[in-house]
Amino acid sequence: MSKAATAIVADTTPGDKPSGGGKKKLILLAVPILLAGIGAGLWFSGILPPLLGMGGGAASHPPAAEPHAPAKPAAPKPAADGAPAPAHGAPKEDPHAPKPAGGAAGGGKASLFFELPDMIVNLNSGTRRTVYAKVKPRLELARAEDEPAVRAALPRLMDMFQTYLRETRPEELRGSAGMYRLREELLARANVAVTPARIVDVLFVELLIQ
Repeated sequence: MSKAATAIVADTTPGDKPSGGGKKKLILLAVPILLAGIGAGLWFSGILPPLLGMGGGAASHPPAAEPHAPAKPAAPKPAADGAPAPAHGAPKEDPHAPKPAGGAAGGGKASLFFELPDMIVNLNSGTRRTVYAKVKPRLELARAEDEPAVRAALPRLMDMFQTYLRETRPEELRGSAGMYRLREELLARANVAVTPARIVDVLFVELLIQ
C-alpha cells in the first residue's frame, strides 16, 4: 500500500469524533431562528402588537368632539307633581295669583241671584191682634238667560208670594221646620210664575215677625 492510501485510511478511522466546537455553533444558529419564528407567530396572531403599544389604532381612541359644534340644550326635567316644567324663557305661573271665581276648577258657572223688593204683609193670626211679617227674599236662577223672564214675571211673582204669606199663621214660620216649609212653598209658586225660566232656590236675606 502506498503512503497516500495509508494517510486516507488513517483520517477516516471509526474512533475519531467531531469536536465540541461544532455543536456550539449549531446551537447558536438555531436559537435566533427559533426566536424569529416565535416572534412571527405572535405578530401575525395579534398578540405581539398590543404588547408593543401598536395594536390600538383608531378604534382604541374615541373621536375627538368638534371644537365648534353647538351644545345641545338639556331637556326640561319634570316637576314634582308630574307636570312638565316650563320651557326656558317662558313666564312662570304665580302660585299666589287669584284664580277666577265661579267654579273654575270644576268648569261650572257662577250662580245668578235676583233680588226681590221687600214685602210687608199681615199674617193670619186668627185673632184681632195684627201680626206683620217683613220678608226680603232673593231668587237663585238656573241660568243667566232666565233673568229677563223673571223680571217680566215680577208682578205675578210678588202677588203669589204675598197671597201665600197672608194665609200663613205666625206659628207656622217659627223654627227651622217653618223656614224650610216656607222656602219650599215659595219655590214652587216662583217656578209657576216664571215658566219657562227656572228658579233653583229661594233665599231669605231678612225675615222678621212683629
